[in-house]
Amino acid sequence: MASDPFSMQQSRNGGKSLLDSSMVWLALYFFFNLALTLYNKIILSIFQFPFPWTLTAIHTLCGALGSYCFWHMDVFTPAKLGERENMIMLMFSVLYTINIAVSNVSLNLVTVPFHQVVRAMTPVFTIMLSVMFLSKSYSSMTYISLLPVVAGVAFATFGEYNYSAMGFFLTVLGTILAAIKTVVTNRVQVGRTKLHPLDLLLRMSPLAFVQTMIYSYVTGEMAQVREFYHTSFSWGLCFALLMNGIIAFFLNVVSFTANKKTSALTMTVAGNVKQVLSIVLAVIIFKLHITWMNALGILLTLAGGAWYTQVEMAERSKSKKLSSETLLGSNADAELAGIKTQR
Repeated sequence: MASDPFSMQQSRNGGKSLLDSSMVWLALYFFFNLALTLYNKIILSIFQFPFPWTLTAIHTLCGALGSYCFWHMDVFTPAKLGERENMIMLMFSVLYTINIAVSNVSLNLVTVPFHQVVRAMTPVFTIMLSVMFLSKSYSSMTYISLLPVVAGVAFATFGEYNYSAMGFFLTVLGTILAAIKTVVTNRVQVGRTKLHPLDLLLRMSPLAFVQTMIYSYVTGEMAQVREFYHTSFSWGLCFALLMNGIIAFFLNVVSFTANKKTSALTMTVAGNVKQVLSIVLAVIIFKLHITWMNALGILLTLAGGAWYTQVEMAERSKSKKLSSETLLGSNADAELAGIKTQR
């Protein structure tokens, strides 16, 4: 029988597991995301391994092997999907790969601050997609609470905003694709398919691995990796890449689960907060210098993230209360109808 990954003994309080809490999964998301960001920095700087597509291929391969192992450990049971659902999985894997490709290409055409500022607009595009295609609605407080999050990233990454026309187009396209990917991830887990996070990873990772390797070959990176292997290979690098892939696997599981337990919009806001936390850690660990405007942006983003979380929790509590009252009302009406029938 399927269960949540990393199952934990249920607590005595209402028989609920600690991992039923969406806040716990968001905390794990921040932890693994920051860990992978820093580990990638180590791979690129210390081991001099500047091959993003090969690194992504290692991530997807570890995702495929890891989810396969959890399947055979009976942590989850793969759902039986029809032809339509399998086609959705294929399209989702293509979206995943294209999103990475566009992001990498655009980063070479614009400055890092400009790239981060545009990517900070992901929550805005997520709202637009949810309203237009999923008929969702949001409160005015939700819209207002997003303002400091987006503005904070702009201040935190303030610098040289240089870009070309093609760079601008690809950066915006990458941001839209990131929003689409987050929305689709949420829908395939809570919609009609209701896929377990590990089941989603099991189906998506092998396809993404093949597509990533093809792209690596087409761009010529695979040939560069072969040359690097003959000149700079070491078992230390091999172990570091393996650990990098394992961290990426757990990040994917945590990210999918957090997306399922919260919402697509919450995950995009969390992504913005993660960017700022990465800057904070980089300042502490690598002793980087930041201006007062960067510091203001960091505070704005963190405060905005906390405000958005408070607003969302209040909205969820209100929604649950209304659902409970509606259910009690319908039960009362049914009882009255039963009494009248007996009379």
